[in-house]
Amino acid sequence: METKNRKHINLKTIFSLALVLILLSSCERDLSDDAVFATFPNTADIFTDSPVGLTDEFFKSFDPALGANPEAFGTDDNVAYEGSSSIRIDVPAPNDPNGSFVGGIFLDRGEGRDLTGYTALSFWARGSTTATIGLVGFGTDFEENKFAVERPNIQLSTDWRKYIVPIPDPSKLVQERGMFVFSAGGLDVIDSEPNGNEIGFTFWMDELRFENLGTIAQLRPAIFSGENLTEQGFTGTVLPIVGLEATFNAPTGQDITVVPAPSYFDFSSSDINVAFVNELGLIEIVGEGTTTITAQLDGVLAEGSLNLDVLGSFDGAETPPARDPGDVISIFSDAYTSVNNLNLAVFNDENVQVQTQNFNGDQIVTYDNLTFVGLGWEGTNDVSGMTHLHVDVQLSSSAAPSLTVQLIDFGADNSDGGGDDTGGGFTIPSSDLIEGTWVGVDIPINAFTEATAVFPGSPNLNNIARVALVSNGSSFIIDNIYFYRE
Repeated sequence: METKNRKHINLKTIFSLALVLILLSSCERDLSDDAVFATFPNTADIFTDSPVGLTDEFFKSFDPALGANPEAFGTDDNVAYEGSSSIRIDVPAPNDPNGSFVGGIFLDRGEGRDLTGYTALSFWARGSTTATIGLVGFGTDFEENKFAVERPNIQLSTDWRKYIVPIPDPSKLVQERGMFVFSAGGLDVIDSEPNGNEIGFTFWMDELRFENLGTIAQLRPAIFSGENLTEQGFTGTVLPIVGLEATFNAPTGQDITVVPAPSYFDFSSSDINVAFVNELGLIEIVGEGTTTITAQLDGVLAEGSLNLDVLGSFDGAETPPARDPGDVISIFSDAYTSVNNLNLAVFNDENVQVQTQNFNGDQIVTYDNLTFVGLGWEGTNDVSGMTHLHVDVQLSSSAAPSLTVQLIDFGADNSDGGGDDTGGGFTIPSSDLIEGTWVGVDIPINAFTEATAVFPGSPNLNNIARVALVSNGSSFIIDNIYFYRE
C-alpha cells in the first residue's frame, strides 16, 4: 500500500511538472510575440544643488598624463544660480605643474538614461572674466563615446547665462551614461592679454539638466564641413569622415553648431563595391572605381560629400630603420613614438585639402593643392642634438612640382609670436620629386638657411614647435617626419 502511494505521487508530480513546462513554453511564445523591452529612467537633472544619479566619484578627469589637472574641479557652497551650491572650476594657467587644463565627464551611476524625450542639454554658467570654455557636451563615457556631442568655444560672461547643447537625434539616446563633458584651458581668455601664458580663471556651472525645448529647429547637418570634395584613394586604405557638424536655430534666434559623433549619421556610398562607411564612420576602400559618400542626420540630407576616385592598391613608404629612442624625435610616424596632440594643419591656406588615410596600420597624410601648411604639436622640442630631419614624400600631381620644408622655433619664451621666434627653410630639388614614387629626403639639421615669409632663415633649434610645408599648388602624400641623430 505504501509503495503504491509513492508511485501514485511520483506520477502526479511528473504529470504536474510536464503541465507546468507546457504552460511555461506557451507563455514564452506569447511573451516573445508581445515582448516589452527594458526601459531606462528618463531622469532629466544632472546637477542642481548636488549631483543627481551620478557616479560616487561625481567627476572623472581626463588623463593627467595628457596635462589634465584633476585638482581644479570642485563645488562651491557660496555661489549658485539657484539654491545653495554650484560646480566651481578653477582653470589652471598653462604652466601649472599639476596640469595645464581641466576637463572630464559626469557618468550616470546606473545602466544609463533614456533621453529620447529631450532635445537639448542645458546649464547656467558665469566666469570670473570673459573667457571661453573649450568645449561642453554629453555622450562621452570614456568607453565607446558612441553618441558623443560637443559644442566648442562657449563664451562666458561675468553674469549668469544659460547655455544649451542641442541633441542631434534624440531617438538614438535610449541608454546613455555620458551626462556631461567639458574641457577648459588657461589660454581660453578673450579680453585679457596672456601675460607670459600665465592666465587662469574661474567659472561656475549650475542647474545642469536635459530639457525638451520645442523651439530648437532648422536642423542643418554637414559632413566635410559642408564642402563637396574630390579626392584620390587606394584600395585597402581607410579614410575618416571629418568635418561632422549639426547646426540648429536656438530659442534665442542664434545658430548653434555642435560636433556629433559619426553614429548619429546614416552614411551612404553610391558604389559599395568601391567603398563603404563602417559603423565607426570610417570609409573602407575595397575596390577600384569611383564612388560618392553622402550622409543624412535624422532624415535630413547633410551638406557636403566626397567624390572618391580609387586608383588601385597603395604601396607605403619604406619602413624607417630601428633606432635608439634617444636618437629620434618623431613628429609623424607609426615607426616611433611621436609628439603629443599633433595637428597636421595647425595653420594653412583654406584652399589646401588635408586628409589622413590608414593603410594596414600605417597612417599617411595627403596635402592636395598645397600652398602652405603648418604641423604643430604640444610643447616644443630641442633638436639641436639631432643631425637630420627625415621626410618621406610622394608627389601625387603637378607638372612642375615644388616643395620647401621649414622649421619654426618659438624662442626661449616657448610662445608663438612672443617676439623671439625664428625660422628657416630647405627646398627639396624638384628633380627629386617623382609622381607616384616615394622619395626619402634627409635634410641636414643646419641646412634650413632659406628665408621664409616671416623669418630670415637659420632658426634656433632649441624650441622647435612647427614643421611647415610650402609649395606652388602641387599635391603630395607625406609620411615619416622625424628628427634623428646619426
